[in-house]
Amino acid sequence: FLIGAMLLFNFSSCTKVEGPGGSSSIIGTIHAKVYDGAGNLLTEYDAPKEDVYIIYGSNVDPESGEQLETVYDDDVETSYDGKFRFEYLENGNYQVFVYEKCITCPSGKEVIIIDVIISDKNSVIDLGTINIKQ
Repeated sequence: FLIGAMLLFNFSSCTKVEGPGGSSSIIGTIHAKVYDGAGNLLTEYDAPKEDVYIIYGSNVDPESGEQLETVYDDDVETSYDGKFRFEYLENGNYQVFVYEKCITCPSGKEVIIIDVIISDKNSVIDLGTINIKQ
């Protein structure tokens, strides 16, 4: 019985889903642009200490196609040069998002969401530079 239970556990744990435990990474850079009230660009820089979030999976109900409740699974803070990295990811669907300033939004923030698909092990998916308003 004990051997059977261990084999069942081993086989069930081989099923990999989106999330940590893999060998792939998602990287990128957050670049901030600061505007005045008239919409004129004042300055821009690679944004340090900016929070970047990731959702594991597509966040859509496979049967109905409806959007599920959005709760992030993990987050990182950008380095001094605006770079971020999510490591040790399995193959699958992900959403990476960051907030930017929005003067017309009730919350004062707007979300920028990037859908990512990791299809190969040991991949590094580079999202490039993500521009945000500050």
